Amino acid sequence: MLTDTLITLFQRDLNKIIEEINMYKEESNLWKVEGAITNSAGRLCIHLIGNLNHFIGAVLGNSGYIRQRDLEFSIKDVPKLELIAQIKNTIVVIENTLKSLTASDLQSAYKLQVFNEVMTTEYFLVHLNTHLSYHLGQINYHRRLIDK
Repeated sequence: MLTDTLITLFQRDLNKIIEEINMYKEESNLWKVEGAITNSAGRLCIHLIGNLNHFIGAVLGNSGYIRQRDLEFSIKDVPKLELIAQIKNTIVVIENTLKSLTASDLQSAYKLQVFNEVMTTEYFLVHLNTHLSYHLGQINYHRRLIDK
């Protein structure tokens, strides 16, 4: 079922973010911005944690997570170990939530109207995975650009 594939992809990419975080030579560089690069790797991590815990954990899994989107783009200097712990917790939330979904759940309309259009849960989960992959690429680029 698609949920098995999505779990594998989310695990792969979130674990790759942990690898990227661990590859920074200087922890403070996680939060640096330079020139036209306005989002640091740390900020992108916090954003992805909030995004996935909200749209998958809270909306689909009833986890009780309360998203604070403004903080995702203003908080700074979260320690590396805390970022990694939050990512690992997010992986567990995603696994538990997606394992509970049925084929019927995937074909039904996603519980929130995002982007002002109705879409299936399946479609939105694929979107969330591509969103994660997009930001993973940005994090990789940020590390190679900033952490020389």
